[in-house]
Amino acid sequence: MTDQNPEKTFCYRHPDRETLLTCNRCGNPICTECAVLTPTGYRCKDCVRGQQKIFDTAQTTDYVIAVLVAGGIGALAAVLLRLVPFIGFFLILIGPVVGNLIARAVQWSVKRRRSKLLHQVATGAAVIGSLLPQLPLLLLLIPGLNSNLSSLGGSLLSLVWQGLYIFLLASSLYYRLRGIQIR
Repeated sequence: MTDQNPEKTFCYRHPDRETLLTCNRCGNPICTECAVLTPTGYRCKDCVRGQQKIFDTAQTTDYVIAVLVAGGIGALAAVLLRLVPFIGFFLILIGPVVGNLIARAVQWSVKRRRSKLLHQVATGAAVIGSLLPQLPLLLLLIPGLNSNLSSLGGSLLSLVWQGLYIFLLASSLYYRLRGIQIR
């Protein structure tokens, strides 16, 4: 006769939680909170993290290259967009496109190597590069430097559009470079 009550197992990270689920890599018992579904079955978060470390392939020079490429293209795009009159609303559409172009340029320039910080460094550089051409516009907002108050309204509206453009550029660049991550 078979035993109807199998031995109780508990999650290796949460000893108060009973479970029948085990990691298919290390065999540790895991609860549903610790289980990560992979294409080959459930794994514990430690095994998933260990597997992700294999994919961090960026070299030190990749960070410098990413800063130069993302910052340079971000600044160039911001300068070109400042030259086009009455572009305001269309910056909402242009921001994600420029973000994706920067992401592809960074991926190509670092030969598709990646790391946890590379997407953050590239996004920061693109934001700073996009903000640099906006400095004269920002200086108009400092009291005492602007003697013509009638141009301040147009400058504020332009600054709002540029801010929205930079936000959309940064978010699309960040998520495009970040890729899929399991937490």
